[in-house]
Amino acid sequence: MGAATVLLSDAAQAADLRVSDPAQAAQEAVAAARSPWQVRVRALGVIPNDKGSVNGVAGSDLQYSNSITPELDISYYFTDNLAAELILGTTSSKIGGAGTLAGVNVGKTWILPPTLTLQYHFTELGAFKPYVGAGINYTFFYNESEKGGFSNLKVDHHVGAALQVGFDYMFNEHWGVNFDVKKIFLETDWSANHSTLGRLSGKAKLDPWLVGAGVTYRF
Repeated sequence: MGAATVLLSDAAQAADLRVSDPAQAAQEAVAAARSPWQVRVRALGVIPNDKGSVNGVAGSDLQYSNSITPELDISYYFTDNLAAELILGTTSSKIGGAGTLAGVNVGKTWILPPTLTLQYHFTELGAFKPYVGAGINYTFFYNESEKGGFSNLKVDHHVGAALQVGFDYMFNEHWGVNFDVKKIFLETDWSANHSTLGRLSGKAKLDPWLVGAGVTYRF
């Protein structure tokens, strides 16, 4: 009888300990109810690498304009640590000559670079939540326009790799701010007609940095 009483008393105390931590119970309830979806709205700076060439023109090079554009990203969390992120945005870039083609104005193209990355999020730092990621980018070039005697400008679509590092700082379970940097590896073919030089073609090695800052919302 005494042993049974002791065992029952120990079990009751253990049950009381499990129930007597409301903070832990609340955290577990929030984690269980948390949506896997998250969105961010960022201002995105697109900073390409000024490098390229024109076939058959020695010492030729290309340069591209920087731009700032709004960008939306959608994330899905498989676990607290693993997530997939898709970014959507579009911008334009002016194309000019450099090297032996310095001062030549080729034209402009619009760029749509959807990028999908798989991320690892570090969750041990409280409100500060850094992450790293890697993935794939498919860049569409559209609405090309020409200058300086050029016509029929065509920049080929391209598939490339993407690397990423960034962080969210969360003010509460839903709202936070974000800073993010991506490197896109983007080298593609281009071609155009010129009124005196005829048909020209070459490589455009943009390899842009995408630097973004904005607002995070976790559903």
